Amino acid sequence: MTDVDFQAVRSEFELTEAFGAEAQAEADRAVDRCAEGRADRTDIPLVTIDPPGSMDLDQAMHLAREGDGYLVHYAIADVAALVTPGGQLDTETRRRGQTVYLPDGSVPLHPRSLSEGAGSLLPDQRRPAALWQIRLDADGEVTSARVDRAFVRSTARLDYAGVQADADAGRLHPSIAALPDVGRLRAAWGRSRGAIDLRLPAQEAVRSDDGWRLRVEPRTQADGWNAQISLLTGMCAAHIMLDGGVGLLRTLPPAPDDAVADLRRGAAALGLEWPATVGVGDFLDGLDVTTPHGLAAMADAVTLLRGAGYAPFDGAAPEQPLHAGVGAPYAHVTAPLRRLADRFSTEVCLALCSGAKVPDWARSALSDMAEVMKATDALSGKVERACIDLTEAVVLAARVGETFDAVVMRGEQVFVEDPAVIAKCEGDPPEGQAVQVRLATADPDTRKVSFAYPA
Repeated sequence: MTDVDFQAVRSEFELTEAFGAEAQAEADRAVDRCAEGRADRTDIPLVTIDPPGSMDLDQAMHLAREGDGYLVHYAIADVAALVTPGGQLDTETRRRGQTVYLPDGSVPLHPRSLSEGAGSLLPDQRRPAALWQIRLDADGEVTSARVDRAFVRSTARLDYAGVQADADAGRLHPSIAALPDVGRLRAAWGRSRGAIDLRLPAQEAVRSDDGWRLRVEPRTQADGWNAQISLLTGMCAAHIMLDGGVGLLRTLPPAPDDAVADLRRGAAALGLEWPATVGVGDFLDGLDVTTPHGLAAMADAVTLLRGAGYAPFDGAAPEQPLHAGVGAPYAHVTAPLRRLADRFSTEVCLALCSGAKVPDWARSALSDMAEVMKATDALSGKVERACIDLTEAVVLAARVGETFDAVVMRGEQVFVEDPAVIAKCEGDPPEGQAVQVRLATADPDTRKVSFAYPA
């Protein structure tokens, strides 16, 4: 059995689930502080789409065709209504910043009694939510968007694989029958504005009957359609905040011209056709990443997405408000149970849409949110990488000296499909080629894995 103990990673990064007694008590007795005047929209048959077994359900959706366009209802857990500003729970969540995920469980942003209970959009439960209402025309362009507080009820809990299977069989749940069309429209809308979707293999460690193993994380079309609804909502939120002169944007500067030129030269060297009239997003969308050359080109494209950050503003808009990855200004508002900034950005949007004053507790925290999210994004990334590195080293420890089939990516990294490993390779292997490499190092103590070429 391949046993991997992730407790060492928890200890290294000082991760603990335990909340202080007062913060835990606040979560246990959380009640809707905004119930008075909240609209009852439990008539909308919303559904959630999440990984199997998920309990911290932030979002629920309902899509309908409306004339030649679409009406999107997107309910987001109203965490701000359940957390008292300035209380112990508020203080603790500001320290944590976001839920940190490890293969054997999570270290949550909120106590589970809130994130998997009172605040979660679980099926058949009446829950407080920030309910977005977004109208799209036949081309997927937004014609109107607003968000209001409401009571909602999810009618079904779905997962990505199930939604994909239903879509393939022509039996999608009525509440999301329009999801494939809206998802495709919005993806095309983004590409027309330079949006970039990097489809690189994402590793995940999963438990099996004989221990832990590594695989490429499954990604269906349904994952992409679902993501488009979240991106759509984040873009609408950004425009509401920019129009209102206050908010917090998630930003990414446009790729420098020299980075795009380097990508074009790299694609040509790999023998990939890229007409001058085709934009970066469309070129990447057309790549077959199951081929060595396609995977190498996609890996090269990571250089286009550098410098992501958060931009708080109160008055003048940020000098650079764009998120180049989505082709528009964008904000995080759709995952408040798992990401701190969303609670504050959503509160700003609720106030702006209702014509109310943005609460001081939300407005004054925007600058702090940018710093908290920057720090905790870095922490989350380090934890994820440490867990994958550890699993790679443990899984491969007994196989040093063996030969593996691999594809050479950028920076002399190689991708081995089985087990799903991405690691450094010594010996100057040729980028974009299928090669054989020899496993040179697999050390669980240092979490280091390396290969050598030629094998």
